[in-house]
Amino acid sequence: MPLAQNPLSVEVELPREDVALITVDGYLDVDTATEFQAHLANQLHHGRRHFLLDLSSVPFMDSSGMNIILRVYQETRKTEGSVHVISPTPAVRRILDLTGVSITVPISESLDEALTRVDEGPEHPEEPGGQSV
Repeated sequence: MPLAQNPLSVEVELPREDVALITVDGYLDVDTATEFQAHLANQLHHGRRHFLLDLSSVPFMDSSGMNIILRVYQETRKTEGSVHVISPTPAVRRILDLTGVSITVPISESLDEALTRVDEGPEHPEEPGGQSV
């Protein structure tokens, strides 16, 4: 029932050959996570190494969404790729901060900022200042 009330929309754009911009709109939870994961898996299959996840239209995310973000992060590390979250809503940002995901996966406020981080190379979570505030 929640799926019908809160459908998930996922759009994929390719700002560069190896960069996928994934724009998510809707609740990212146990009912919708499979669709999100399918889009990410498809882009991994097509050789994308860098994932920019625009979560500016996600009012709620549960552990299912976080687990998918962490899994794609682990996959991209194998190919010296990266994952960046763009403009999460306050509720999603809070979850990312409370769980420590924002320490591992950088958060950017814009597409341009995320692309700059891709150009700068891999983040080092143990170094201070690895994320924007």
